[in-house]
Amino acid sequence: MEQEAKRNFAVFIDMENVGGKRVALETIIETLKIRGDIWIGRVYGYSERYSDLKEVLLSNTFQAVPSLRYGSSQKNSLDIQLVVDALDVAFSNPKIDSFCIVSGDSDFTPLVGRLKAMGKYVLGISRSESASSVFINACNEFLFLESVRQKPARGQRGADADDDEIALLRQIETILREQADSSGYVLASVLKGALTRLRPDFNEKTYGHNMFSRLLMALQEKYGTIRCTFDQHNLKVALAGNGTEHTAEKLRKGEWIDQVQDVLDNLKADGFDRVNPSIIKESITDIYPDFTERSVGFRKFSDMMKALERAGRIRISMDESNMLITIL
Repeated sequence: MEQEAKRNFAVFIDMENVGGKRVALETIIETLKIRGDIWIGRVYGYSERYSDLKEVLLSNTFQAVPSLRYGSSQKNSLDIQLVVDALDVAFSNPKIDSFCIVSGDSDFTPLVGRLKAMGKYVLGISRSESASSVFINACNEFLFLESVRQKPARGQRGADADDDEIALLRQIETILREQADSSGYVLASVLKGALTRLRPDFNEKTYGHNMFSRLLMALQEKYGTIRCTFDQHNLKVALAGNGTEHTAEKLRKGEWIDQVQDVLDNLKADGFDRVNPSIIKESITDIYPDFTERSVGFRKFSDMMKALERAGRIRISMDESNMLITIL
């Protein structure tokens, strides 16, 4: 069973694109640590209004390039600095094989092309509202920040469940979604490696088990959201079923607007108040896996969005022929 090789990342973050939200920065870091190690991290456009990010930046050894206001070229200067720094790392540090550019600006497309020409893997991450299709298509891989935002673990939770155990299970489920092979499994050794990158202080003994395999078995027995099996003495882990805990819940014709409002509220609470409609649809299907727009009386998803606009829940605008949704 093959697993994707661990990558060594250099990550360059346009703070304006992240929106200065701590949860967004933590989500980006978690996404990268699941895939490999962050060797170099830099954020551009930092100022004291982002002071609540200091702990996250320092604990992950990120460098902050400050926002120095001078004339009208501030944004261009920061963009140029990001490009110069990325190329400097690419030329001077051959051990870094992967670059993450957190921005959707098409101006970074030539940088992506140069990095790829040097044999580097380029992952782009951006808010959907500011992602250029040119930049998206230039990257080896591209993720919308809304799609990788931190989500609660699925499954039934006891009222007396330990919060840290739930947080651990959520991270395990995220790793399984991101790293599973074609059969849906991740080797337990690979899973533990990703966990220790996310939690350098991770130790199964903290949870009352002297072996990682026993911890996984206990989580399987207690929550039922993961599945463990042995393959030639190697423990493999997968998500259990297809998240059937939510499949009984459906959008209902007479109540769908209020049900979707909960989805919109969650996006807005995470700092995403202007998004591509595909993000809303993805968020709906994450909670209601059987969802189709026809199930609530619409032929197209865009018609469903127009109905939400008429109900005063969203505002629709167009940007370069793309629909954008502002959550009210």
